[in-house]
Amino acid sequence: MQQRHILLAVTGGIAAYKVPELVRWLQRAGHRVRCVMTPAATEFVSPLVLQSLTGEDVRSQLLDAGEEGQIGHIALADWADQVVVAPATANTLAKLAHGMADDLVTAVALATRAPLLVAPAMNVNMWEHPATQDNIESLRSRGVRFVGPEAGELACGWEGVGRMSEPSEIGAAVDLSLAGESLSGEVVLVTAGGTRERVDAVRYLGNRSSGKMGFAIAEQAARRGARVVLVSGPTSLATPAGVRRLDVESALEMRDAVLAEWPDVTIAIKAAAVADFRPARASDLKIRKEDLADGEAPTLELVRNPDILAELCSDRGARIVVGFAAESHDVLESARRKLERKGCDLLVANDVRSTTTGFDSDMNRVSFIWPGGENEELPTMTKSEVAEQLFDRIEKLCEGRR
Repeated sequence: MQQRHILLAVTGGIAAYKVPELVRWLQRAGHRVRCVMTPAATEFVSPLVLQSLTGEDVRSQLLDAGEEGQIGHIALADWADQVVVAPATANTLAKLAHGMADDLVTAVALATRAPLLVAPAMNVNMWEHPATQDNIESLRSRGVRFVGPEAGELACGWEGVGRMSEPSEIGAAVDLSLAGESLSGEVVLVTAGGTRERVDAVRYLGNRSSGKMGFAIAEQAARRGARVVLVSGPTSLATPAGVRRLDVESALEMRDAVLAEWPDVTIAIKAAAVADFRPARASDLKIRKEDLADGEAPTLELVRNPDILAELCSDRGARIVVGFAAESHDVLESARRKLERKGCDLLVANDVRSTTTGFDSDMNRVSFIWPGGENEELPTMTKSEVAEQLFDRIEKLCEGRR
């Protein structure tokens, strides 16, 4: 991302100790950072520390003749491409919601035309108080973005929601806020990862899908301004910034989750490796070999799982539906048949036999299969780059739909 001007506004909470790390994260992302503080914030983190890290003067007084003579709070507000309030206390949220400007942070926030991103941090009871929740809803209605807070052990000794998000999460939210809005108004549903079909109390039928491709797609959709729902099979991957994630295990659970979201969806991308079959009957107990006759192996009767992609295509209306095909042989021919059988707008095919791309890898080599016979073979690239290429084409489909 190109260098942008980030004005980091620090308020008086113990979570301010994370701010130097956030400054470093933003700088590593290529941004220029300046800091403003409330007087209370200077009790938690030294202005000298932030000045040393940013190489910029740190402002903390609204009515300081010397500071105003050098660069006024209005000039700071105009300088910013993005204003980030981190940590944002309950007191600051209340001031922002009601348009108060009695300190430098709130004055800059009221004066700026830059987008505002807020990272709350406070006691769980303060967070859950109706007054705080009303203030949050008011700010959201005016376009203010929030990141966190997270649940966990709080500095005050309580357990619950109120921890400020980690600097990496706030930084990712900053990049998301600064990204384009080419998919603004779209609701993108992405499925990712493999499903697990229960055999007994400890075993399942599954596959090698890591979910990396689907997660990269969800992240790219959010970066382009879409509202994104990610339905994921079991994976250890972190949820991309700006994405609402629903975790499922089996194909039936994935189908239920997808259909529940379907009425609001405008673009669906089925990147999950969904099991085609499941055991007809799953044992509630572990199947033990000592319970079987010598040399005997259990027999599994399999039944077909629902075809989620075909079901969505049959009820797509004006929606755009993209499918994926992971094939081990006859890749393009099999993908072409799948496209024609399902009826989706675009099919993404990849060869899973490769040890350097596809399953478990950060790289992928795919072909875009279009209705009418056209195939686009892409070179090997990262899965994030594949997601970019995919959405470049989806946006063109959106233009045709309009």
